[in-house]
Amino acid sequence: MTPPFITGLAIGFTIAVPVGPVGVLCLKRSLRDGRLAGLISGLGAATADAIYGLIAALGLTFITNELLAHQREIQLGGGIFLLLLGINMLRAKPASVGARTVDSPRLKRAFFSTLALTLTNPMTILAFVGIFAGFGIGAGGGGGGTSTSCWLVSGVFVGSAIWWTILSSSAEWLGKRMQQGGLRVFHAFAGILIAGFGVWQLIRLALDR
Repeated sequence: MTPPFITGLAIGFTIAVPVGPVGVLCLKRSLRDGRLAGLISGLGAATADAIYGLIAALGLTFITNELLAHQREIQLGGGIFLLLLGINMLRAKPASVGARTVDSPRLKRAFFSTLALTLTNPMTILAFVGIFAGFGIGAGGGGGGTSTSCWLVSGVFVGSAIWWTILSSSAEWLGKRMQQGGLRVFHAFAGILIAGFGVWQLIRLALDR
């Protein structure tokens, strides 16, 4: 039997890999501010995944039900947040290639912005419920013990963190080799893409009424 930590490691890495607004944001911050800023951004998303994973693993159905009951309001907030974030990125002046010093307040904002962004997708918890149920853990699988659940969720966090480390390190390496013009183009593209994610989320909400 595969240890729960290793299982969680694979789940966390797999869930983190698909490109979305957090991935674009992590790339953009790594290119502009360096690996640490991108990694901190990714860890915000990994923390949110771990929170939702823990709720699913422990079978806390009352929290799951409350999140899903208010999913439209949460997703509305997420869509608006993405739209405003993308607009602010387009309006902001890109930093020069050599300007990579990031202070503590900016790192805190980087962490909490991606934490909030990931938490505004309550459907993530359903993915964890389904995955964990397949391993016999959580409300859908009948349990598995608190210790097993904690090891599994710890693995999810570490697996996700590994992906964000790879992504931020690769982006920093690329950023050091890009000219200023290329950084400006990517900065603008990232802003448009993130705003587009927000618009798409708001359109989906409007169509689902």
